[in-house]
Amino acid sequence: MATELLFARSLPNAEVDALAPAAAGRVYDRLLDDILAGHVPAGARLKVTDLAKRYGTSTNPVREALQQLRGEGFVVIEPNRGARVRPIDESFVRDMYEINVLIEPYLVRWFADYATDADILRMEAIQDEIEALGVERHDRYDQLDEQFHRAVYDRHYNRNAVELWHRYRKTLGTISRGLTIGRSRYAARQVEHRELIRCLKEQDAVGAVAAIETHVRGSGRYIIDLMRSER
Repeated sequence: MATELLFARSLPNAEVDALAPAAAGRVYDRLLDDILAGHVPAGARLKVTDLAKRYGTSTNPVREALQQLRGEGFVVIEPNRGARVRPIDESFVRDMYEINVLIEPYLVRWFADYATDADILRMEAIQDEIEALGVERHDRYDQLDEQFHRAVYDRHYNRNAVELWHRYRKTLGTISRGLTIGRSRYAARQVEHRELIRCLKEQDAVGAVAAIETHVRGSGRYIIDLMRSER
């Protein structure tokens, strides 16, 4: 990164401007990972110069990353007090899954009209593998579960909506990684997946939307209940 910055300083202004979004994106990814992992704790003050040193960059990409994180609710910026990390609490999780309750049915509604037999077969194959895993294989389950949902969302024309879904999914997945998902919720997820597949097979857009809404609400509420019980 430091080498890239030295190189950037020797470029014409237009080329430096072209590199800036990539640098801000890398700072965003690393800072978000640090916040979600607890390396930068809730309430911690986020000084631009300190973060620039931490991530080996200039201050402009840090400012851009902080503004993006502010827009997504991870960072609070107050006049005369600077930026701080927002607590990752139950209300934070509630806000995120309620946004996904709007996004995912929107994505599914479009897919219900365009899903092919090959799409359905792919979803069934992924779901078969999920059910063969068992509840203990959390890491592999998470990978397959993402593949299952990407099979539905990745063809959607609205890439901003897909990206927002994926960003929130990553966040909620990181938050729930340290929580114990019980067998009852694990089993319910599989029933919900199968119901979504059934509705898509029958080209039942209304049923598919209802199935994914039930799925998202169930997962979000379960995470919140776990956070409360382990508080």
